[in-house]
Order: sequence, then structure tokens, then C-alpha cells
Amino acid sequence: MNWTGQDPTRNPYGGGAGDPRPDGTRGDDPAAGEHRPPAGPSRRGLLIGGAAVVAGAGAAYAGREELGRLWWRYSGRLEPRVEGEVDHPGAEWIPAASANYRRANRPRDYPIDRVVIHMPEATYPITLRVFQDSSHRAATHYVLRSEDGHVAQLARELDVAFHTGDRPFNERSVGIEHEGWADQPEYLTEEMYASSARLVAGICDRYEIPRDREHIVGHNEIPGIARVCPGPHWDWDRYIAMVREV
Repeated sequence: MNWTGQDPTRNPYGGGAGDPRPDGTRGDDPAAGEHRPPAGPSRRGLLIGGAAVVAGAGAAYAGREELGRLWWRYSGRLEPRVEGEVDHPGAEWIPAASANYRRANRPRDYPIDRVVIHMPEATYPITLRVFQDSSHRAATHYVLRSEDGHVAQLARELDVAFHTGDRPFNERSVGIEHEGWADQPEYLTEEMYASSARLVAGICDRYEIPRDREHIVGHNEIPGIARVCPGPHWDWDRYIAMVREV
């Protein structure tokens, strides 16, 4: 995991460049700079036509404005939340700062077809503390503790957590941090592997994600992202086998 801000294209509505906005879009004035040709229609005709154009433009603008409102209403941003509710049985709800994820209603808004495995280069308590810091602007959905595999959930799976550094990948994936450092294999305990495998198996079942290496990936495998995590000691063959056996 990179301890820098994620999702830099995020706008105040929770989207990025080109996303629909509640206030619609303002077109150019079609009459600006227009010159009437010498042999054109009558003044009365121009006035009637101009009024129709203005009325049509007003209706179109109102339509865009209403569409914008409906888009954000049905995008899931207003979907009710139950405080403390978790997606994984037995997980502890420890919410990330609201600036570190974006409210959504996945998979209705965005299909979920990937699970991303992270290693924070930090302890479990420090990882939680960083994700609860609103200035960090990043978080995963889950954090696992090394010694016993305890699972903390920081964001609901229906929401978009900023965990990969790639906006489209954030929208399609669930992110999981595993306490430890990439060059310290002693953090990769049997308890954490087993707990993570159960967690990932449940995610795959919920969203019909194949339990394979194409769909369960490391942070270092995100296109265009240069990362080490989860590191060279992460045993992918063993891990995928465990996920499939759950």
C-alpha cells in the first residue's frame, strides 16, 4: 500500500472528469456572434423561431438537470447505511475516514470482479490509524492482523475505497491489507492466510468472482502502478489453493 493520497481525479460529487453532475452542463449560446444574411426571413419569423429555440434549449437544460439529480439519487450515494454493519461475518467495524472512500451502491453502480491483496509496510494498529486520518485520502475495505487473522472492516463493499491508485480499478475491486512488511515473511502467519482465504472466498461468492489469479491480484499487478506489495514472500499458489478449498 502506498501511504499517499489516492483517486486524485475525485471531484466533490465523488466522481471524476467526465462524470455526470447534478447541475447538468451549460451549452454555448447558439445565437452568440450570429449575423443575419441580407435575404433572410422576416423579423417576426426570427422572433418566433428564436423563442422556440430558447424554449427548446430551456427544456433541454431542465432535462439534463433532472437527469443529473436522478443519476446521483440512483447511484447509491443516498443509499441508507446501518452503523456498524459488516459484510464479512465476524469482522470488526472500524470505519475509515469518509474522505478515504466514496459512497456508492456496488455492484449496481460498478460491477465488482477483482480482489486486490495489499501489504501496508506497517503494523495493524498503525494501518488502522492511517486509514482513519482524513488527510491520507486512502483506505482499503479490510485490514487483517498477523498474529490471529483478526479482520477489521473499514468501508462497506458497496462503497469505493481508494486503495489502488487507479480509479477504474478502485471501482471494480475490494481491497484487503495484511499486516506486515514485504521483506519480513514472519508476518505471513498460517492464521492470517486462513482468515484471508475465508474472507476472499466470501467476496468471490457474493459477486460471482472466479477464484483464480486473474481475479485475485496483488497491488503490484495493477496496470501502471509501481508497488512491491504484497511482496516476494506472499505464497500465491498456497493462497489460491486455500481460497478454493473454503
